[in-house]
Amino acid sequence: MPSRRTLLALPLLALVRPAGAQTPPHRVFAEGGLAIRGYDPVAYFTEARPVRGRPEFRHAWRGATWHFASAAHRDRFAAHPERYAPAYGGFCAWAVSEGYTAPVDPNAWRIVEGRLFLNYDRSIQRRWEADMPARITRADTNWPGVQQSAAR
Repeated sequence: MPSRRTLLALPLLALVRPAGAQTPPHRVFAEGGLAIRGYDPVAYFTEARPVRGRPEFRHAWRGATWHFASAAHRDRFAAHPERYAPAYGGFCAWAVSEGYTAPVDPNAWRIVEGRLFLNYDRSIQRRWEADMPARITRADTNWPGVQQSAAR
């Protein structure tokens, strides 16, 4: 009979990834390869509004092309993409909280505790905002599985 210590350690073994195992890809909302419909993710933080990016200020990251309003914004993103990229790969935060992905309207956005969240449209955004803390918790929990199931 296994000891109590052995039984407690078994769930931890499931977290260990064998050498050479692939981590699930990080999915990004990118229609035609263009992330967040061509909007500048840095501008949400620096200008507190959505701003269309320009093709001459682009950066490739996680299999998508990101556009920026300026070279300075592109360079900030390139130095720290995780700081500026929208949560859940730029997919709708409401949808991810429900366990699936959906496209977004770059005008339906909110920064919460330093994270950029996008939603399908402003109507869905209002529903998401009605219980934002719970929705974020659910989406954070769902996101790894949502990515993995969609990658199959």
